[in-house]
Amino acid sequence: MKKKIILSFLMLLTGIVAFSQATLLKFEPVSFSKVNITDNFWKPKMTLVATKTLNACIYQTETATPRIKNFINVAKNDGQKHQGIFFDDSDVYKALEAMAYSLKNNPSPELEKKADEWIDIIASAQQPDGYLNTYFTLEKTQKRWSDMDKHEDYCAGHMIEAAIAYYNTTGKRKLLDVAIRFANHIDSTFRLQNRHWISGHEEIEVALVKLYKNTGNKKYLDLADWYLQQRGHGYYSRNPATQDYYQDRLPVVEQTRITGHAVRAMYLYTGAADVGATNNDTAYMNAMKLVWEDVVHRNMYITGGIGSSGKNEGFTIDYDLPNEHAYCETCASVGMIFWNQRMNTLTGDAKYIDVLERSLYNGALSGLSLSGDRFFYGNPLASTGNHGRSEWFGCACCPSNISRLISSLGDYIFAKNESGIWVNLFVGSDTKILLGKNEVALKMETNYPLDGNVKIQVSPAKTISFKLHIRKPGWSSGTAVPGGLYRFDTANSSPSEIKISLNGKNIAATEENNYYIIDRAWKKGDVIAYSMTMEAKRVVSRDEVLTNKGRIALQRGPLVYCIEGADNEGKAWNFIFPGNVAVAEKAYSVVDEKVIALSAKVPVFTIGTDGLSAGTIIKEITAIPYYSWCNRGNNQMQVWLPTKIIDIKANY
Repeated sequence: MKKKIILSFLMLLTGIVAFSQATLLKFEPVSFSKVNITDNFWKPKMTLVATKTLNACIYQTETATPRIKNFINVAKNDGQKHQGIFFDDSDVYKALEAMAYSLKNNPSPELEKKADEWIDIIASAQQPDGYLNTYFTLEKTQKRWSDMDKHEDYCAGHMIEAAIAYYNTTGKRKLLDVAIRFANHIDSTFRLQNRHWISGHEEIEVALVKLYKNTGNKKYLDLADWYLQQRGHGYYSRNPATQDYYQDRLPVVEQTRITGHAVRAMYLYTGAADVGATNNDTAYMNAMKLVWEDVVHRNMYITGGIGSSGKNEGFTIDYDLPNEHAYCETCASVGMIFWNQRMNTLTGDAKYIDVLERSLYNGALSGLSLSGDRFFYGNPLASTGNHGRSEWFGCACCPSNISRLISSLGDYIFAKNESGIWVNLFVGSDTKILLGKNEVALKMETNYPLDGNVKIQVSPAKTISFKLHIRKPGWSSGTAVPGGLYRFDTANSSPSEIKISLNGKNIAATEENNYYIIDRAWKKGDVIAYSMTMEAKRVVSRDEVLTNKGRIALQRGPLVYCIEGADNEGKAWNFIFPGNVAVAEKAYSVVDEKVIALSAKVPVFTIGTDGLSAGTIIKEITAIPYYSWCNRGNNQMQVWLPTKIIDIKANY
């Protein structure tokens, strides 16, 4: 036992030493494992995931579907056939990763026992050479590694991430050893033989960098870089359309446009940012900046969702952003959060956190029901009532993905380097951060996003000078989205005001990279009060977004709003929203969720008793946060509201 503990410690220490050699990063995130979340908004959602969502994932994985059964059948080796989709293994791994994060936030002997049971089953299915994939082992043993689009390395990547998360939470390394053997198998099969190969569904690049950071073994970083360098040479296809779909037309360092499948793209660019940062490779960083601008400036929804087309589950042409037929896969929004965090640490600019926050509170959170056990795969911005939440999906990537995101929320709140601490998200929490040899305790209290008041208590073990950076949100400064794809209608929206005080006295702070910076000698018990006025603002699109011409959207703080039929006599398409209409706030509930709703008195269309003639009456309509829609059954919904008669549905 003592030998095992020493080995684990040396492994972790080696990883930390290796990671410290990176020089491109402006700072590094504080791990979720060091952050205790007490937030009024997020803590209940994390508890919901730990109880309801993960229970749904477990039931679907081992009882309602044959996902776990496939691993059992591999170990039995009695001729059973694979059941389900060829990449179903990945859902098991993502659920395990979410379970690992949840165990840190909500310790549960029962959940840990279930995870250990799954890990034993997975380990029993590993082949002698390290290979592990139930589809090919049960169905096509002789054809493994013969089809780049069969997700073998995608599944491997999710297994590696689950293994690292579970090891870091519990100290148990059985799954980590399985993951290492599989990674070694992949390395010897491809990189060491220089056998050309691209991953049809990116993910392993991110996982391999994590494996390098946690083991200190540079071959995993080299393998991640090798995967990236395989792209853009025609190894998968010579067809330009196919190359675009797989982000394979150009080498990664030469890419400037977002193309193809949205989730695959997000994982690719997250991996490229990780490799670029760790290898001090500015070529990756420069490419990522250009691709990011293409996404955010021309191809992102106001919710932070991406992917306008269900046909390719991704991107089409610039400014093609339909609302009712928006795809906006939940997993793509999760990927946006991963990628934007990396861009923030690479550049030190809070504009990336603005986008991360937009995706987190809107595009991603919409994917999880308020009950925790129903889900959206796609997240449209308008509906005539034909969209509904599901208990599960045949392709079930989204439930476990949103679970692992929410359970690891602590990863995105704070960051640090040797000279400072960054506050990126306003989430009630506490942590202890080591600056040199001095431990600095931080405690953040807030009711965000219901209001914009934040209190941060700074308590170093002994007086220490450092810079505290507090994000200045784009929504407070008049910038709806970097690049101007969406902007606030300043004629009808007041600018937000931010006040900062230290120990009860107002102070001025310098600004840099969209952060306020307070540089001083901090002592135990110092308190920063950070106050942001938060009110409803109208948002308009660039004219190139044709579906939004003549329309406005409502946003309050980080939250995008929608009109849903459940709050408006079953209708959400029967009104216009003139630009000069006053918008009021009111305390409201959607099911059991306490929200700030918005209301306005607007012209509402009615049908005469003859069924033909139409008229208007002034009625109050209610808007709710977009993430909370469709929790009271299927019904009409709109995010972008017409300011004149341009698109009033015939069935209003």
